[in-house]
Amino acid sequence: MSLLKRNNALTENGFTNTVTTDNHITTRGSDWYFAVTAIMAVSTIAFMGLSFTKPRSQRLFHYITAAITLVAAIAYFSMGSNLGWTAIQVEFPRSNPKVAGDFRQIFYVRYIDWFVTTPLLLLDLLLTCGLPTPTIIYTILMDEIMIITGLVGALVKSSYKWGYFVFGCVAFFFVAYTVVFEGRAHARALGQDIAKVYTVCGVWTIFLWFLYPIAWGVSEGGNVIPSDSEAVFYGILDILAKPVFGALLLWGHRNIDIARLGLHVRDPAETDVQGGEKRAVNDATNNNTTIVDNATATTV
Repeated sequence: MSLLKRNNALTENGFTNTVTTDNHITTRGSDWYFAVTAIMAVSTIAFMGLSFTKPRSQRLFHYITAAITLVAAIAYFSMGSNLGWTAIQVEFPRSNPKVAGDFRQIFYVRYIDWFVTTPLLLLDLLLTCGLPTPTIIYTILMDEIMIITGLVGALVKSSYKWGYFVFGCVAFFFVAYTVVFEGRAHARALGQDIAKVYTVCGVWTIFLWFLYPIAWGVSEGGNVIPSDSEAVFYGILDILAKPVFGALLLWGHRNIDIARLGLHVRDPAETDVQGGEKRAVNDATNNNTTIVDNATATTV
């Protein structure tokens, strides 16, 4: 019965942080955040379970993808619990009662989630296409700039927030160029099957990421939509960009040996087995050679 009790997160955690805000999520928004938490948690379990269908040396993408949804589950649990936020004075006060008030609830925990998970998403993609390590590092740096400027902009009350928005968009275009053009060129060189997986997952990701600045502009930026609508907008995007992306990626990787991507993961257990097999073959070969030599000697 305790699992069926009413959601009391908003009552227990309240809306007084640095200041009190009236422009915040309702119980419906909290319920939605908890629903997304469940989706992320189930996805994490599924991805980790699927990893056991592969040898340990082939589980890299399963581990990265499961880490993405695990971090997201923690972030959404925090937001559903009405934690990890602060109240920021809005630049554009609205007459609509659903977004009325001088202060808006800003979930900074969402950006902590993205700071960890978006580089992992890019790592999933850019390792798939075999992009050089320096390019991967620089692309992830641009991604981190995109996330940090989004957070800083959300926490600024004046029009200067849009300057950070522009910096973030410029960084995003660099990331998009690398994924769409450089990544696809490298993926084609690795084989048609790899190119197909990369193209599907890459286009899917960049298309969704183009929608995030729109969500930011009508919520943290412009204070156009209420916090519950913000929760639904970001939640749907995150579900598509993380669990659905992960399912597409791992399905595509099911028959791809990561050694084809230039990745070599050493597993001592597999190495010992392979070493034992090689020794057995060598011993058999040596024995056969001895027998042949003896037979030859006898014949002579």
